[in-house]
Parts: sequence; structure tokens; C-alpha cells
Amino acid sequence: MKLRLFLLALLFPFFLHAQERGAGVRLGEPFSLTYKDFFEDYWSFEIMLGSGGVNSGEYYQKAFENNPPESNAIYGGHSARRGISLNFRMALHEDFTDMFEITQGYLLGYAGAGVQIRTTYVDYRYFLTPSVPGNPNLNESRTNFDLGPEVFAGAEYYFDELPISVFAEIGLYLELIDRINMRGQGGIGVRYLF
Repeated sequence: MKLRLFLLALLFPFFLHAQERGAGVRLGEPFSLTYKDFFEDYWSFEIMLGSGGVNSGEYYQKAFENNPPESNAIYGGHSARRGISLNFRMALHEDFTDMFEITQGYLLGYAGAGVQIRTTYVDYRYFLTPSVPGNPNLNESRTNFDLGPEVFAGAEYYFDELPISVFAEIGLYLELIDRINMRGQGGIGVRYLF
């Protein structure tokens, strides 16, 4: 038993280096906190929690018109606020260190797919027809819920002397629930490795 513990303690630093587990911040769309870990040499999973941007004005106007609060409601305007964004992703990595003749640290390119859940808070202004003098604007608040797959590609550089990696990526998100909508995404970030 003591020999096993000794071997485990001796090999522990190598396991840490091979895993490159990291947590950090991603700036972009969506803005999020990120946790990434490798479960095989070139396969990773990532969980991101943050806040995604809002869709176009036409998107929310059409959502109102497709589901008005009353049958005689006429859209008057809206305001939208960021909600929560949650991503579950997997990626395949390839080592490009030798290709770019990098002598310190190493560079991994990656591509993957995942699932994204987003919410947006929308406050609608509307009025009722027929219009009468003094017909007030009415308000309704809704939470817009979106769910769909995403694909992405990027590169991540791991420093030799620092327990830090930096990354940049681009991607595409396809909203399937509650409507079909496609949007580009991307970001840069930094992770602390442990």
C-alpha cells in the first residue's frame, strides 16, 4: 500500500500536466466563466456560465405578434436585457506547436460542438384596438428561452512557466427552441490551470 501511495505521489505532477484543467473568463458572445478539462489526450469538455446578447428588434416584435397578450393587442415597442447563458461543449484538439515552430509553451487548435441554453428578459409596450381617446400604453414582461446546438473552432496557447492559457475562438449557434434563428459567436479568454 505504501508503495502505491509513493508511486501515486511521484506521478501526480505528470497527471496534472497531462490534464491541463482550467477555469477562467471568456470575453465575447456569450460573456462567461469557463471550466475546461481533458478526459482523454485530445478530447475535452467545457462548461460555460454567463450572459448572452439579445437578438434583433425584429425577432422580439415577431415573437410578440405571434403570441399577443390579447387578440386586439398592437405592438408598440420593447426593451430587452441579457439573461443567463449556459453551454455544455466537447472538443477535439490538435497540437500545432511544431508546425508554427513554437519553442516555448505549446499551441493547440480545436473544433467541437455543444448545446447552449439562453434566456433574455423582454419588456413589451402595446396598446389595444380600437383606439379610443386616452387609450393607454400597456406593458407585459416575458422571459425568452432559447435552446440549440453550437459549433466552434479556435486555438489555445499554454505557457511553459505560468499556469495560464489564452484562447480565441469563433462559432455558430442555431436556436431551435423557441424559434429557429442562427447567430455568429466568438470570444477571447484566459484560464488558470490547476
